[in-house]
Amino acid sequence: MSDAYCSDCKRQTEVVFDHSAGDTVCSECGLVLESHSIDETSEWRTFANESGDNDPVRVGGPTNPLLADGGLSTVIAKPNGASGDFLSSSLGRWQNRGSNPDRGLILAFKTIATMSDRLGLVATIKDRANEIFKRVEDQKSSRGRNQDALLAACLYIACRQEDKPRTVKEICSVANGATKKEIGRAKEYIVKQLGLETGQSVEMGTIHAGDFMRRFCSNLGMTNQAMKAAQESVQKSEEYDIRRSPISIAAAIIYIITQLTDDKKPLKGL
Repeated sequence: MSDAYCSDCKRQTEVVFDHSAGDTVCSECGLVLESHSIDETSEWRTFANESGDNDPVRVGGPTNPLLADGGLSTVIAKPNGASGDFLSSSLGRWQNRGSNPDRGLILAFKTIATMSDRLGLVATIKDRANEIFKRVEDQKSSRGRNQDALLAACLYIACRQEDKPRTVKEICSVANGATKKEIGRAKEYIVKQLGLETGQSVEMGTIHAGDFMRRFCSNLGMTNQAMKAAQESVQKSEEYDIRRSPISIAAAIIYIITQLTDDKKPLKGL
């Protein structure tokens, strides 16, 4: 219950909301203060008793500006208990005849979302990867290329542009079988295509050894003291002109720190 001003009681009183009628009623005098109001809160009832499904979801996903229909198309599901001839029925034939032109994009976005979840990436990176893939797909020049490698490369570029870089090896671990070589080629292809689209080079963002340090230390199970020493070391290394890849610098610092502690790590594990 909450408080509201009642015109009959001439003061603030507790009010009760009648969900079935949409009325706001004064708890002391019974005056209806507001009628037929719309309840904008979530509804968690289930309306799938006939199927035994307890999923209370009654709405679809959010709109997606990258899809032609905003992602609000309707798909007729196969009824429970129906035979396998559903798609050959008139209803199934009509659905196939008006198939969604964005079906390929939807599947690609789902794959990117799955890879992002497995890597623990935030939604902004996933959305950026979706946008990059959509731009490449609109150019109609990616036909025949490895789809998994393209999607993984989009995710790699998105991580770089959002200043949350991941190594190609990390991206490869969730790329559904695409190799590092294939992802590398796909990345070069995407960068080239985006450059042709905008007429200027694609900004990939600068990566530093410190971008990987905390994650690498955590994956190796290093202690907080060793992790702090590694982070201080990588900050100190930025004062010097070390012409090596940031990943190599991070790995070298971690190896040196672990060799100075009791928890030594072999080079093969880095």
